[in-house]
Amino acid sequence: MSAWVLPDHIADVLPSEARHIEELRRDLLDMARCYGYELVMPPLLEHLESLLTGAGEALDLQTFKLVDQLSGRMMGLRADSTPQVARIDAHLLNRQGVTRLCYCGPVLHTRPGGPHATREPLQFGAEIYGHAGLEADLETLQLALDCLKVAKVQSPSVDMADARIVHALFEGVALEGDLAEQVHAALAAKDSSELSVLTKNFPQSSRQGLLALVQLYGDEKILIEAEKVLPPSPVVREALLNLKWLASHLEGTHVTFDLADLRGYAYYTGARFSIYAEGASDALVRGGRYDEVGAVFGRNRPAAGFSLDVKALVGVLAA
Repeated sequence: MSAWVLPDHIADVLPSEARHIEELRRDLLDMARCYGYELVMPPLLEHLESLLTGAGEALDLQTFKLVDQLSGRMMGLRADSTPQVARIDAHLLNRQGVTRLCYCGPVLHTRPGGPHATREPLQFGAEIYGHAGLEADLETLQLALDCLKVAKVQSPSVDMADARIVHALFEGVALEGDLAEQVHAALAAKDSSELSVLTKNFPQSSRQGLLALVQLYGDEKILIEAEKVLPPSPVVREALLNLKWLASHLEGTHVTFDLADLRGYAYYTGARFSIYAEGASDALVRGGRYDEVGAVFGRNRPAAGFSLDVKALVGVLAA
């Protein structure tokens, strides 16, 4: 093998594309700054117990690990910057009011997210801390759409869900081993037969609700249908009302709903969204509410935000 052959899913970026990526990085950071977001630069590596604590546990298998030659302690190369920014908000800034932070830097994944994905994304993101209201969720959505607008993405489409709906349907269910993960996978695959087998011992209301979720995707009429077929839980009702409110404020944007969608990181606690565009094989942007992300760092306060891979974004734009 030639000495200069790079590892799988790792690639050099040549001048034309590199210039495009750098110009886009500047445009995205300028847009975030227009919204009042302050730039932070978390380190590329941290002690493993800090990097993978709390919400970061979900990133364990995606994190490259190594031994620090100075201390002998295990360290990790970040796979996602969101837990790091939560640490900065909670442990270093420790402000009392609303804090808006943005970042843009490389992350590393042990495995690619798709057949043609890189293991070295350039992650741009924006996080807002300290506001529990829907205004914060809406702000992150609008900023994400404006970021795609400045990147000249044509006709983006927003797909929405709420993590609380599935959590509510799991209430009172004894989940053993990998059962929750298997149910999540069946929901994501819209596999009714597998879901029926996995939930055979669930309480009847939970089982019927989870099976109904498989069919609950489409336009805003889905929210009306969900009110009829899902258990009459206050949490579920609030989640559906929140989704309806958020969608009503995205005028001129195509909005759909997939109430069984659980893709992405496991730390979402409320409304979540994915933004798609023509030419992209997967979502260009993922985001939502993750109120528990800072708890392990000593400050459990409201949080919402989004992230995107600048390299993937450039890949769907005109050269």
